[in-house]
Amino acid sequence: MLACPVKEFAMENNLRIAQPEKVKEIKEEIANLEPDMIVVVSYGKFLPASILKIPKYGAINVHPSLLPKYRGSAPIQWAILKGDEVTGTTIMKMNEKMDAGDIILQKQVPINENETTGELWNRLSTISSKLLSEAVEKIEKGQATYTKQGETYTLAPMLTKEMAKIDWNKLTSRELKNLVRGLNPILGAYCNLGQKKIKLWKVEIVPEKIDLEEAPGAVIVADCKKGLQIKTIDGAIAVLEIQGENARKMSIQEFLRGNNIEVGEKLI
Repeated sequence: MLACPVKEFAMENNLRIAQPEKVKEIKEEIANLEPDMIVVVSYGKFLPASILKIPKYGAINVHPSLLPKYRGSAPIQWAILKGDEVTGTTIMKMNEKMDAGDIILQKQVPINENETTGELWNRLSTISSKLLSEAVEKIEKGQATYTKQGETYTLAPMLTKEMAKIDWNKLTSRELKNLVRGLNPILGAYCNLGQKKIKLWKVEIVPEKIDLEEAPGAVIVADCKKGLQIKTIDGAIAVLEIQGENARKMSIQEFLRGNNIEVGEKLI
């Protein structure tokens, strides 16, 4: 078990930190602190009304999407999985429902063409921390506005292991690329080459038109210099970073130097 950065900072600065199984276990401790505000980031659980009403200015939450889009536990992943070009971050006042509180501040953020979940996560972390500081200051000065979300929203449910299995017969090149990006570094999109499991960590769409009779999942290029290209239902993808079974991540050139893959082999 490793301490998260927040805990590390708290320990280095002799700050009290509590890690209860259920937050209601420290309700009395929170009340005794008489906090002006509670800030929630990446907590993943509901705070009961009995705790939400304790702080003078209420409880606010940082949510990495443009609410009411992508309420739930995996908003960054789903924005990439869906191929969105824009996402953002929201500071909202918490209520007893999931990510349904009034919006205080939002900032729109473009998603780069090849950006992974991990890369977007890091960018949004920095952007969100600045927006959070701005929101706290506005609340303190009585300048904050609170905008209700309404009843129309979309969900970003927790990812499952089943999602990570690549279905070559259903995914277009774009959808496959988005799956690989969206599950990097969490889970990782995978398929089987023979009896061995491989994970694809970075791919790109082959721009040239592919007019071949091979079935989706078939290897159409396998060369240390030219790389590895796999047929899809509407073209092909080129693998850039891969991980073999019981091995580390590596570039496709390094992988092909140590693994023999023949044109015509089928990934399943």
